[in-house]
Amino acid sequence: MHRRTSLVSAWILSVAGSLFLAAPLAAQPAAPQDIAGICQGCHADYVETYSASKHGQSGNRKGPDCQTCHANALEHAKAGGGRGAGGIFSFTSKAVTADQRAAVCLSCHESNRHLAFWDSGAHKKNDVACNDCHALHATPGPGSTVALKKPNPTVSPFVNTARQLEYETCTSCHKQIRSQLLKPSHHPILEGKLACTDCHNPHGALSERMVKAESIPQLCTSCHAEKRGPFVWGHPPVEENCLTCHNSHGSNHARLLAEKAPNVCQDCHDASRHPGTIYDASGAWNLPSGAPNPSPNTRLIARGCVNCHYHVHGSNAPAMKGKFFLR
Repeated sequence: MHRRTSLVSAWILSVAGSLFLAAPLAAQPAAPQDIAGICQGCHADYVETYSASKHGQSGNRKGPDCQTCHANALEHAKAGGGRGAGGIFSFTSKAVTADQRAAVCLSCHESNRHLAFWDSGAHKKNDVACNDCHALHATPGPGSTVALKKPNPTVSPFVNTARQLEYETCTSCHKQIRSQLLKPSHHPILEGKLACTDCHNPHGALSERMVKAESIPQLCTSCHAEKRGPFVWGHPPVEENCLTCHNSHGSNHARLLAEKAPNVCQDCHDASRHPGTIYDASGAWNLPSGAPNPSPNTRLIARGCVNCHYHVHGSNAPAMKGKFFLR
């Protein structure tokens, strides 16, 4: 019985081997084509810089293949090249919408938790696509292996968000923010100690101005914890919105104040108690006619509300001293 089983097994193996040897060559799996090598014939710089990036590394789960993003590379080559030839997907074509460009990136990155609210974000609603901020085919800096092969390497950093400071990318659109960052009092964004994404999520958020917190005060007190409280005597504008008094990106006044004290205080406290006078031309050193003012308003000279009301964010002092945020 054991010998019969062995004979049957040997017969099955011999039949299977003969069928395998007799199979035509066309039925064998074809070797994968070197798509990058085909593209390099016309796009050498793009292929070289892409290979040096994270997407082009062998660890990429979809492989360093141009067709992953551009599709139809072979048909494009057969058609002789050119934008859109052979059904190639061009990220710079005006016929391609921002949603179509973003869809290519989201096919891999959609599960990223930072993209959970992409559809509700301001960038998505304003037709901003991924390649408007990110560049896969970046220009390498002087220290890269790609640049060292060239006779005249560039002295600039990589032209993408992974190499240059983030604010350079963001302020290419947000010009008004760049002007604020150049003011004397500003967050250390230009110095590289703080990045735009430390406060904002450019990929979308449900909060105001896409900040990475439920409210502006929660965002600010994540760094400025001493202003968080809770205080026995709280200042309502502080609890409501820090931007009532401060400009978060930059200001001409100390401590990023929107106006210099006492003007910033009198935006609210303008009709009660001792500051209740308007600082207009009648209180200046000279009258509107140019003649010297015999009785100038000395409240403008070296005085500010915070000289006495020091704890403007809140106070735990007892009685009236705490209620009026006095020193």
